[in-house]
Formats: sequence, structure tokens, C-alpha cells
Amino acid sequence: MRVSPLILSLPGLVSAQTGKSVWKKRLTGADLDTFQRWSVAGTDLGIPYVLENGAIGFLFGDTFNTQWPEEPNNDWRAPVMLRSAINPGDANGIVFDSAAGVGGNGNAPEIMHNGHRGDDGFGTYEISVIPNDGIGFPETGDQIVSYMSIKDWTAPWATNYAGLAISTDGNTFTRLDVKWPNDDANSDPFQMWTMQRDGDWVYIFSVRSGRQQGPMMLQRAPWDQMVNQSAYQGWGWDGNNWGWGRPCTPILQGNFGEPSVRKLSDGTWGMSYLNLDTKNIVTRTAAGPDQAWSDETVQVYWNQEPFLYGGFIHPWSTANASELYLMVSKWAHDPTTGASTAYHVSQYVGSL
Repeated sequence: MRVSPLILSLPGLVSAQTGKSVWKKRLTGADLDTFQRWSVAGTDLGIPYVLENGAIGFLFGDTFNTQWPEEPNNDWRAPVMLRSAINPGDANGIVFDSAAGVGGNGNAPEIMHNGHRGDDGFGTYEISVIPNDGIGFPETGDQIVSYMSIKDWTAPWATNYAGLAISTDGNTFTRLDVKWPNDDANSDPFQMWTMQRDGDWVYIFSVRSGRQQGPMMLQRAPWDQMVNQSAYQGWGWDGNNWGWGRPCTPILQGNFGEPSVRKLSDGTWGMSYLNLDTKNIVTRTAAGPDQAWSDETVQVYWNQEPFLYGGFIHPWSTANASELYLMVSKWAHDPTTGASTAYHVSQYVGSL
């Protein structure tokens, strides 16, 4: 079983700290229709991306039909996708209307092959498959999902590689032999991805697996050549200038959780991630993917709501007040027994 992302404490924090984002609603759980309709009870991540038809797909990680991952007969699945065409700014917040791979109600299946402590389909042992991000292409009707093949959940958890999977029907994805292998030191900075299309290019920001200290890198690829690794261009510094088509140079250094980058409707680029040094969910902004990023703004403080991680930006967010919509996971444990006390995804609302 995977390890808790954050079993730790931060003594001495000021309880009055409040970030710019506030809790809106819990989106998954054994008491909600995600369980009743699609057997999605305990789950995490909920990474939102624009589908080829303009609706939003939400990618979930290790998913169970039980409230907690450690319960027996839990029907472990990953990744799973729920969908919604509801504006997250509506009074009721995000409401899911369907699940990939099932018509109407029914057990939401894995959208791609998962080794589940077995063969990844390419001859490599993997524990699980965790999604990074997705992107839809209205020109072709296809979707591409970036994922991680998990090698070891021992913190900092390690991947075999980051890979791509493609779907032509929006329901089932085929894992491609297009991979960015991790190294033996678990230090490759191209493992946890976030992707954003802008015109003819898809911009990819990536960091190390396992939520650990290291660099953030930037690449881009033509939208119609994402499965062609030779078409990828790095953003790099040659000693005098920054430019494309160079070996990647770190654009940021930090202790990064999963990054999330989206271009908002006014042209602002927003970035969100868990800062593992402060344990806060933070955002930055920039005028473009290859422009300077602002200092961090705290969206949710650790002491405001402990054991949060993620912070994935909904694509329909704007730079207006109270129109930043974040998908935020919580996995908490009883400090005495270690048993799970929370494993779900919530919607938060804030401002960049």
C-alpha cells in the first residue's frame, strides 16, 4: 500500500494564519454520490483538465470503494476519471456528471493498464500508476494523459518513469512506449508533470518524483507531436541568454509537490503546488510560460488545514477575486494508531 504523503507535524505555527483560499465543499467520499454512482469513495488528486469536447475531466490517483485505503476488499483502482461540465463558480460548486469507461452509473474502471505490484505492460515491475495531468485535442478528438509508473512508495517515493497514454474515445487510454526514465538516485526532474497548451505548443513543467527538493524544468512540444520525443524542446540558459531548443535549465528551485500550471482567461499563467518546506499550498503567476515567476502566495496554510496536498488549478479559473478554483487532497491519520481519518478531495476557492 502507498505511504501517507505527509505524516509529520510543524510545531510553533501561529494558529491565526489564513491563506487566500477557503474550503468550498468536499467532492469525494463514501457518503457522497461519487461512491453511490461510481464506487469512488476514498481517493485523491482530482487533477482537472480540458477534454476534447470542452468539458472537464478529473484524474484521480489510488481510488477505493471504501472510505480508507487500508480497509479490506477495497477495489483498488488507478487512475480513475470523473467528468463535469458545471462551472466551479456556481453556488453548488463542482458537480460530477459522468465517469470515464462506464455509461451512466456503475463502477468507474481504471482508464489505463496498472501493474498493481506486477508488470507495467513493458516488462517493468510497478506498484501503481498515478496521473500527472491530461490534455484534450479538439482537432482530432484525442486525449493524452501523463502518468507516473510507481516503483516504490517509501518516502520520498520513486518512479520507474513518467510516460504518456493516449485515448481516441475519451474512455480508455493506451500506454505508449514514450517515457522519461527516472534514475537510480530518484533525482530525475522530469517525473511529475503539468501540461498547458497555448496555440501550437504544449508547455510541460516538471519536477522530481516523491515531493522532494530539486529543480523545476520547462519543455515544450508541438501539440500534434507530443508522442514524438525528438520534437520536444528544452528551455535553457546558455550562459548569456535563455532560449528554446537547449538542454533544460532549472526555472525554479524548491521542495515541490505535484505542480499545476494553467493559462487563465486574461492571459495570466498561474502555478500551484505544495511547498514541502513550509507545508503550505502556494501559487505563483507569470506573464507567460517562459517568463519570470512571481514570489509565492500562500493559498492554504498547513495549520489552517493540516495534511493537505495537491492544489490543482481548475482550467476555468480566472485572475478575478474568488475565481481561483483548486482541487485539494487530504490524507490524515490518527497519531496513535496510524489509521486513516481522512482520504478525499475538496474544492477550495481563492484568488491569485
